[in-house]
Amino acid sequence: MHRNSAMVNEPGGHGSPNPCLDGSSIGRESSKVSSRCSTRGLKPERHERLREKMRRRMESGDKWFSLEFFPPRLAEGAAKLISGFDQMGAGGPLFIDVTWHPAGDPGSDKETSSMTIASIAVNYCGLETVLHMTCCCQSQEKITCHLHKAKRLGLKNILALRGDPVGDQWKEEEGGFCYAVDLVKHIRSEFGDYFDIGVAGYPKGHPDAGSFESDLKFLKEKVSAGADFIITQLFFEADTFCQFVKACSEIGITCPILPGIFLIQNYHSLQQLVKLSKLEVPQQIKDKIEPIKDNDAAICNYGIDQAVSLCQRLLASGLVPGLHFYTLNRTTAAVEVLKRLGMWTEDPRRFLPWAVSAHPKRWEEDVRPIFWASRPKSYIYRTQEWDEFPKGRWGNSSSPAFGELKDCYLFYLKSATPTEELLKMWGEELNSEESVFEVFMRYFSGEPNQNGCQVTCLPWNDKPLATDTGLMKEQLLRMNQRGVLTINSQPNVNGQPSSHPVLGWGPSGGYVFQKAYLEFFTSPKTVEALLQVLKKYEFRVNYHVVNVKGENITNAPELQPNAVTWGIFPGREIIQPTVVDPVSFMFWKDEAFALWIKQWGKLYDEESPSQKIIQCIHDNYFLVNLVDNDFPLDNCLWQVIEDTFELLDRPPQTDTEMEAT
Repeated sequence: MHRNSAMVNEPGGHGSPNPCLDGSSIGRESSKVSSRCSTRGLKPERHERLREKMRRRMESGDKWFSLEFFPPRLAEGAAKLISGFDQMGAGGPLFIDVTWHPAGDPGSDKETSSMTIASIAVNYCGLETVLHMTCCCQSQEKITCHLHKAKRLGLKNILALRGDPVGDQWKEEEGGFCYAVDLVKHIRSEFGDYFDIGVAGYPKGHPDAGSFESDLKFLKEKVSAGADFIITQLFFEADTFCQFVKACSEIGITCPILPGIFLIQNYHSLQQLVKLSKLEVPQQIKDKIEPIKDNDAAICNYGIDQAVSLCQRLLASGLVPGLHFYTLNRTTAAVEVLKRLGMWTEDPRRFLPWAVSAHPKRWEEDVRPIFWASRPKSYIYRTQEWDEFPKGRWGNSSSPAFGELKDCYLFYLKSATPTEELLKMWGEELNSEESVFEVFMRYFSGEPNQNGCQVTCLPWNDKPLATDTGLMKEQLLRMNQRGVLTINSQPNVNGQPSSHPVLGWGPSGGYVFQKAYLEFFTSPKTVEALLQVLKKYEFRVNYHVVNVKGENITNAPELQPNAVTWGIFPGREIIQPTVVDPVSFMFWKDEAFALWIKQWGKLYDEESPSQKIIQCIHDNYFLVNLVDNDFPLDNCLWQVIEDTFELLDRPPQTDTEMEAT
């Protein structure tokens, strides 16, 4: 993989059969990463363009859905929207799209810009994403800059629109475009076939067009200029869309045409959208809504019923390849409609054990260090400057160029939980280190704390306990009760089917394997006892112990990575997507230790007792990872921990006993 020349100097240990405590820097020799296998065979659609995905689904008769969102005005709203993308992705949309509002500085790096929201959806949420682009208030040069930026950020799909005028009348921008067809031509002229391009269609004709027939002619021009698919403006009756599709076919438009579905969720939003689109609401809908216009719940229920009925008629027509929903950032109703249609399909299986990015340069990526298992967005952010990514094997990569830690706390990498709720979960006031132990225990047990609040996240994991971690709940509870504060773990697995609902990943018909893994913070006293115990497991357990200063002890041979997850699938080479890499661990430890302060300590006043407790743990505890290499046998790491506790519980030796020893 490409390694950035700007390396971060980290203290580290030189691996050898005999562990050492050393503050010197880790060797910097780079190495070529093997590319014997890739994920192309695991999930071919990951490498397909959007238009190819559409074509494949149409040929198979597999209907799809897509979802539209708009950038919120405030950063808090943007963070909430992005946290919801993961939930939306679970239902299997073919793509999402993000609207473009000239008044919101849409092409900037602001947290609320269209460009930022779309980029995060692609890079950090793994969603196929279409970015709207309009002609409004933009010169040709500015549009070109936005498109170059979109390409650099990994966006490959553009919905090319004229856009609504800022005022009542359209004003031509000097050096700009007045029509969407000109924007389509410009994209194809400047970027060739890089972008897949969508355009808007109007089932009843654009309100500014002279006639329905002339508007169809303009639509045909947009398709002939290079558009790959059409998304229609909203409509209320299935016949309207069906007649439109047939009219398009008659003049030679053959690309996919997606019906735009508007869910009526309240009276005000319906009025606003109708005003903007200049559409007339059918009388039968008016008759239903008027008596309940002040009852949002009743209108929402009606809107769901109406949308389900409309979509059923559209799907039955045979003219619809998929459904496109205008969510207005309110996804509950859309999900309910899709569930009733049988199109919301949450598959618990993953094609890799970690969350993927949809950036084209990461399409071949199929192996990562396990340390970021619960913080995939952070890993993606810290490796965004890499030109190439590991394929098949991590390799002996002794100088990975991870991004600077100071940039890793952007709004979409922070906890999505409000500060007030975090205080209720993690303690409005801490009395001792044992108070911290209690928080970890509540996270693993799922039982409410003294505030009656469930602990659903930790600084190192912003989501509830993973299902595979639940398999080890009893052991983890005992560990955390004694101050072995677990932040990452996995059970050993010896040939479970890839279809296993908890442990499975990858294509059907395969088998998956795992080495048992534990990662935790613990006190110097516990580490001292642990290292004594580990002497008995020297040839079975690999370990790495490090403090915030970078002083570390490891028995990893020559700092080689250790594969801890792999899978065997019919007709494919072995895939090993997760490794414990001693060198990457030294970069991860900075982030892991910083989260004590950045996420937890910052909740309290400076110099308060609570803040001092967190600071003390940060300054003095060690971060430890353990790997049990004998995966076919029972996990020995629990016994390692129990032996450590037994050693800690022994009464101190007298001078006479020490001399006899």
